[in-house]
Formats: sequence, C-alpha cells, structure tokens
Amino acid sequence: MTGLDPRIADALARLPDYLGSHVIVSVTALALGLAISLPLAVMATRRPALRWPLLAFASLIQTIPGLALLALFYPLLLGISALTEAIFGKGFSALGFLPSVIALTLYSMLPVLRNTVTGILGIDPAVNQAALGVGMTPRQSLWMVELPLALPVIMAGIRTSAVWVIGTATLSTPVGQTSLGNYIFAGLQTQNWVSVLFGCVAAAVLALVVDQLLALMESGVGQRKRLRVAAGALGLALVLAAALIPACSRPPATYVVGAKTFTEQYILAALIQQRLQANGLSSSRRDGLGSTVIFEALAAGEIDVYVDYSGTIWANHMRRKETKSREAVLAEMGEWLRRQRGIELIGNLGFENAYALAMRRDRANELGIRTIDDLVRHAPQLAIGGDYEFFDRPEWAALRDAYGLRFRSQRQMDSTFMYGAVASGDVDVISAFSSDGRIARFDLLVLDDPKQALPPYDAVLLASPKRAADQDLRRALAPLIGRIDVGLMQQTNLRADRDQDKETPAQAARWLWEQIARNRAR
Repeated sequence: MTGLDPRIADALARLPDYLGSHVIVSVTALALGLAISLPLAVMATRRPALRWPLLAFASLIQTIPGLALLALFYPLLLGISALTEAIFGKGFSALGFLPSVIALTLYSMLPVLRNTVTGILGIDPAVNQAALGVGMTPRQSLWMVELPLALPVIMAGIRTSAVWVIGTATLSTPVGQTSLGNYIFAGLQTQNWVSVLFGCVAAAVLALVVDQLLALMESGVGQRKRLRVAAGALGLALVLAAALIPACSRPPATYVVGAKTFTEQYILAALIQQRLQANGLSSSRRDGLGSTVIFEALAAGEIDVYVDYSGTIWANHMRRKETKSREAVLAEMGEWLRRQRGIELIGNLGFENAYALAMRRDRANELGIRTIDDLVRHAPQLAIGGDYEFFDRPEWAALRDAYGLRFRSQRQMDSTFMYGAVASGDVDVISAFSSDGRIARFDLLVLDDPKQALPPYDAVLLASPKRAADQDLRRALAPLIGRIDVGLMQQTNLRADRDQDKETPAQAARWLWEQIARNRAR
C-alpha cells in the first residue's frame, strides 16, 4: 500500500473486517427471513384469512425507517438479557449482531412473502386439479407441482430481499454491528468523503454481485438449466468464502474500544487502541455508537473502554439537574458509576468538551452578542441548529429554561454539517463542542454561560465492570491521564477536519501521542 493516499490505504486495511461482518449479518438475516417467510407464505395460500394480516404486517415493517427499526431492538434485547441473567444467571449480548439480525430479518420478509403468494396463486387452477386427479395428495402437489412452477417468481422475491438486506445492513453501525456502514458513518463525521464513497461503492458492488448471481440461478430455474443454477450457487459460495475466511481467521481481540459518532471520539478511540497495541494488548473497535447505546454497552461488558464526558453522565444518566463544581461532579460521578453500574472511572484526560452555543464571530459582533444572556433578546429572530441528540437532551432543556430561550426555528442535522451551516448563514446559532477544531476554522464565537446552566464536560476514561481492576489496561492508558489540554485536542481535531491534507483519525491520534510524549519528556 506504499504510495497510496492514506485514506484509501486505511479503507483497504479495514475492508476484510467490515466486509466479512457485513456478509455474516446479511446472510444470517436473509436465511432466517427465508426460513420464516416461505412457510408463512405457503400457509397464506391455503388460508385466505391469514393472507392479508401477514402481508399487511410485512408491509408495515417497510414503513419504519431502517435505522429506527435497528435502534428499537437494542433496548428491548438489553432488558430481556437483564431478565434472563436475573432468572437463569446468564445473559446475552444485546449489542450489534442480535438486534441487527432481528431487524434485517423483518426487513427481508415482504418480497419473499409477496412473491411466494403471487407465484403459487398465479398457477392455473387446472394444473392443480390435474395433479390431484392423478392421485397426488395436496402436500405432494405443493412440492412437486406448485413450488417448482412458482420458483422463478419466488427467486425474484429472494433477489429483491437480498439487495434490501445488504443495503439496510449499512445502517447497523450505530447499534454496534460492524459493517460497510462503518465507512459511511465515520466518513460523514470526519468529512472523509473517500471513506463515504468507499463504503457506498463496496455495499453497492456486493449487492450487485449477489443480485446477478441470484439472477443466474433464477434464469436457470426458469429455463430448467441445472448448470446455471449450480454456477450461481457456486458463485455465491465463493463470494461468501472470500468475505468470511479473512474475517473469521483473525483471533478475537482481548479489548473492545468504543467510540461515539463524532470526529474526536474516532481519534480518541484510535489513540486508546494504539496505546493498547503498543503495550502488547490486542484490541478491536466498535465505532459510531449513540450516547445511550455506548454507555449501556460498557455497563453490560460488551465494550471494555471508551471516553465519555462528565456532563453527559451527570445530566443524562444520573438525571442530575443542578450544576456543581468540576471536582464535585467528578467525585460524585465516579462514586455513582462504581456503585450503580460497576463502571470504573480510570481518570480525567485533562480537557473539557462542553456543549456550548456558538455563532459566527462577525454576526455576533453585528448583534452585540457575547453571552447567552445577550442572545435572549435576539433569539426570536434567529434559527438554531443542533446535532441529532441536542434538542432531546436535558442539557438543552436546562439551558432553554434557565435563560428563557425561544428561537424562530430549530433544525436538527448531522454534527458534521452544523459548522458549515452556521458559516454559510443557514442557521445563526449552533450547539458546538468546545474542543472542536472547527470553532477556530470557521472563526466562531463561543457564547459565555454566565448562569452556568450547563455542567462541566471533562473527558474521562471509563472501563467496564469486568475491566475495573485490570492493571494491564490501566498501565497502558496511564500516560494519557491529565495529558491532553483543550488546545491540543482542538489542534488534533482540526487535523482530521481540515480541507487540505486531511488526516485519518488514526493519523491524528498518532500525532496527538507524539505531542503527549514530547510534553512528558520536557
């Protein structure tokens, strides 16, 4: 890979893991979907009263956005796992594979159900009568006459289902399932369009290859040419082997590092992974997890370590509305994490990534705004933009109520696009992150919070209950504790966000470690 663009080299290095995991979850969901849909479809042809409810249910599933359907199953499975652990003493992993497979299985059902019902009911009744007339039982007629005649139509449904599942599987990243969607979600957050394009093309190529191989089998079935069917099946087997063998041949990692859905988190997760590997500890990553998902995954031991922020835990998990000093928040939070969830606070990295309201500096100067108090009288004429979570978080409610903020409009968007939106004037105010390098890049003014409505947001290293006493983990990560100030983190974030000479999170993490090591040596 010498001479390749670092972004392309990084994407190619991750391809075996992402592709293999994508294929595993897609094939499992499609196989389960077929195992459920085909018998139900046959039953629906025999019992008309069952037909409409089945097709209506499958159609209803398609109206639910894929990401929402995937996300719904995680808390449900987490609760069931806790229940089974309480009753039987053993739970199961609710992160990643299981919620993804269930959601994708439901998504796969409609084309198979509809085409199987259509194919069987579309057979000339005289053919069925002739089969029964020569002494066949209804079951023999089904297996020897109806299904073979309907098979070309059924295969068309299977092709559609396979393409749907492969495409929708890219949305499984936020619930912890590694897939080709990791390229897309990470690329969007870091504005690495090479990664986004790589993920889209890889998913499209996989879907097209599988579709064409199934089409070959479909034509073989329709024309009664067994060689075509065998060639299509062999092609599918080779695709599966090429994707699965590299992914399955790697030994399981000892530590799993988690990351949320923004640039800084990808960088810090890469930094943690690099420190673990430098100390001879194998690791893997679960990137792009939502705030609640990643916290619950840590508590359940499904990831081992990640960086969170004290304000997020204080307001969202501890449900604390009052604000206290940084020291008090860290002390109470550490005790609560240990007592309530078994999570260990390893240490404070040394910088704060606080939620803050920010405006373009020239616009703020024009309106005479320096603080959130100043913003209040102008807010009814202004538009505010926030990330997906912001307006549903208790921090926004506390900020809004403390100052009486009422904006002309609120717009939710991916955090990647917030900064460009305020720079271009599409919105006037955004919910920025104080350690984000794009604050300096777009010359934004972070508004002071004189009422201290927002709690402190110190970046802290958290370890899962099973890693609470892990001395190897502590030893590997000890050099990071208290070594990253907000200025250094802003510079690091900017390296991954700039337009020219953009670095991958792994490159930015290596640069960050070089600065930490240099500062330690002084």
